[in-house]
Amino acid sequence: MNVTSAPNAASRVQLTADGRLRHFLDIDGLPKALLTEILDTADSFRGVQDAQVKKVPLLRGRTVANLFFENSTRTRATFELAAKRLSADVLNLDIQTSSTAKGETLLDTLQNLEAMQADAFVVRHSDSGAAHFIASQVTPNVAIINAGDGRHAHPTQAMLDMLTIRRSKGAFENLKVAIIGDILHSRVARSQVLALNTLGAAEVRVIAPRTLMPVDVEDWRCRVFPRLEEGLQDVDVVIALRLQKERMDGALLPSESEFYRHYGLTQESLAWAHPEAIVMHPGPINRGVEIESAVADGPRAVILDQVTNGIAVRMAVLSMAVGGQTRDRARRG
Repeated sequence: MNVTSAPNAASRVQLTADGRLRHFLDIDGLPKALLTEILDTADSFRGVQDAQVKKVPLLRGRTVANLFFENSTRTRATFELAAKRLSADVLNLDIQTSSTAKGETLLDTLQNLEAMQADAFVVRHSDSGAAHFIASQVTPNVAIINAGDGRHAHPTQAMLDMLTIRRSKGAFENLKVAIIGDILHSRVARSQVLALNTLGAAEVRVIAPRTLMPVDVEDWRCRVFPRLEEGLQDVDVVIALRLQKERMDGALLPSESEFYRHYGLTQESLAWAHPEAIVMHPGPINRGVEIESAVADGPRAVILDQVTNGIAVRMAVLSMAVGGQTRDRARRG
């Protein structure tokens, strides 16, 4: 599977002819108005989650297939809940026992799923650009949602983080946001920086040891800080990232305890941020490695709100993308 050039095509393939969402592959190239529409739509779905019957009929009769080529618990579960709350039928493909594990090609698997009349594929893959490759291969009436691809992007995670920030802080324009930790391997960090800049955050900072900082980080439209104390000064939002140990090829850190000593988010280090700063983490949390339990469970943490908002954001993206495919088919008529 050749995916090396796929991410460059994201802005060209994600929208329908009338500018609506067709696929959701990456934040890059999407306009502020569309990101705001996703947030507004997700906000409207928050009410569904509080209702006695947590369902709306927007995707009744549609089928959403979850194609997780990489392990996940939180992302897969929230996508499944989101599709079911939209009244869609959900097909969870177990890749470990699927035909692809028995030698069938990815394209053959996709064609078989298309023959089952699936309307959307939610794709998580360890290869960067995999979702873009799949979007280039499927028939035009199937929406592709990127649930995380390699080190490249995790757009729905970024948008649920944006919804959490907006619900906590209101407008983005005056906010200073700091992202701490394994920036090098994090698809989340890349998507967060893009979303924050598009939505108009005043300042985006990344904080990490140099061994965990991408070589092209200077092109990210963010300020780079190698020291935690300087990077956290007066920020309004603090996002701690998980150490992506499964993606580390060499000894990029002396030890986890050494990382925690210099970059762990503790009550002491949080004091450098604004007194009303909120604390976020995309999960799963490694307590005592990236974040102190007293901070993760403290009054300034909105980590569980992120999980709740994840269902609403994924409902919004699924409803908009599948709806965009419907409108595009009607226009081609």
